[in-house]
Amino acid sequence: MVSNLLEADVENILDAAFAGDDEALFVVDPAAETIVSLVEAASDRDDLPEMSMLVDEQTLKDVMEDFLVASKAADLVDQGALDLRVLGEAVDNALFVSPSRVVVLVSTTDHVAALASDDDEFVDAVFETHSEAFADAEPYALRTPAISRVRETMDAEIGAATREDFDAMLAAMDAARGDDGDLDEVTVSLLVAAKNDVLLYDISKWGEDVGIASKATFSRTKTRLEDLGVIDTEKVPIDVGRPRLRLKLGDERLHDLDASALAVEAADLLA
Repeated sequence: MVSNLLEADVENILDAAFAGDDEALFVVDPAAETIVSLVEAASDRDDLPEMSMLVDEQTLKDVMEDFLVASKAADLVDQGALDLRVLGEAVDNALFVSPSRVVVLVSTTDHVAALASDDDEFVDAVFETHSEAFADAEPYALRTPAISRVRETMDAEIGAATREDFDAMLAAMDAARGDDGDLDEVTVSLLVAAKNDVLLYDISKWGEDVGIASKATFSRTKTRLEDLGVIDTEKVPIDVGRPRLRLKLGDERLHDLDASALAVEAADLLA
């Protein structure tokens, strides 16, 4: 049996096409926007099948440059809810394939159109084909740390107030790529550290340990933000060795802002 589906977004397609008891779902050659939608949906819900994605490597690289998406995807990978592998050969259309249904996905400006089939013989053949393709595909090495680990370690090592500001800044952002006026995860970490008078040593050591970036990257980014007047530093003497630097917000327009407003104002200053 074949049916047409027309929905407002990919998540509605998932509900319409895979509302049964399927425990596994192959997603083959999805567009970047579809990957983002699926990661968001799977992060917010616990009733979706475990997803195995076969994706063009460059598409995956482009999507995972956004910390907001990559850190959620890393959480799903850690939970066993998502497996990412590199698509060896392009297919004609993006596919959703489960043991009970095959859906061909076509995105338009305002809707997602899909052609679905639950013919047993056809579905079995397509599911077996893509199961074998997935088993043979190279795993995609996602290097971004899981957002749950980032939050947990920041709370424990830097402080709950800084972690709350970190969450609020990310929630106020559409992307965290570090280009086109976006802040990246290192800049956000330094800004919330400066908002809470955290030492550069502490935030950079935490960032390197958790896998966000190296201490050198934190130091370079701090220098850039300091040169632009976004943050400032003050020396804190220690018993042995060179004084450490306490981070402060620099530009007075950033003072007394909550974390959400800080994200917007800092992006404007850095644009």
